[in-house]
Amino acid sequence: MFSDPQKNIEQAQIPLGATVADLGSGSGHYARALSKAVGENGKVYAVDIQKDLLTKLKNEAMKEKMSNIEVVWGDVEKEKGTKLKDQSLDAVVISNLLFQIDDVGALAIETQRIVKKGGVVIIIDWSDSFGGLGPEQSKVFDKTNAGNFFSSRGFLFEREIDTGKHHYGIIMRKV
Repeated sequence: MFSDPQKNIEQAQIPLGATVADLGSGSGHYARALSKAVGENGKVYAVDIQKDLLTKLKNEAMKEKMSNIEVVWGDVEKEKGTKLKDQSLDAVVISNLLFQIDDVGALAIETQRIVKKGGVVIIIDWSDSFGGLGPEQSKVFDKTNAGNFFSSRGFLFEREIDTGKHHYGIIMRKV
């Protein structure tokens, strides 16, 4: 892994007790980092379309006694596809996902629906294609495009975070 989920989540300053989601959670690196950040009184929803990865994450979370993680089989590119309640989240993490999906606009709309006013979206993705590392060049979804998509859906750029050599990280707040 080229970008450290624990370090990235620490920079996002998510408070104890927060309710958060890891959209496109995959194997759950961010879900587990979020679990530690929000503590036992917080809640983490790990949303992914791949059932096998969710099963693996659920089993690992049980082994690690992370009872605040709930896996959700859902499609982040569909309206209400995350199955999460409207304006129910303090924060959402979208990591290494933008280059993989077909409809980033739909993802931004779904994120806008589930994040509370004043909540944040933490976007972490590949900054470029690096000769076989990360996505092919035509699929890179750069920082400017990510910021523009979320700005057009009711989020304001707040700040950047240091996510390592091959990634960018931005935090945007819902207004």
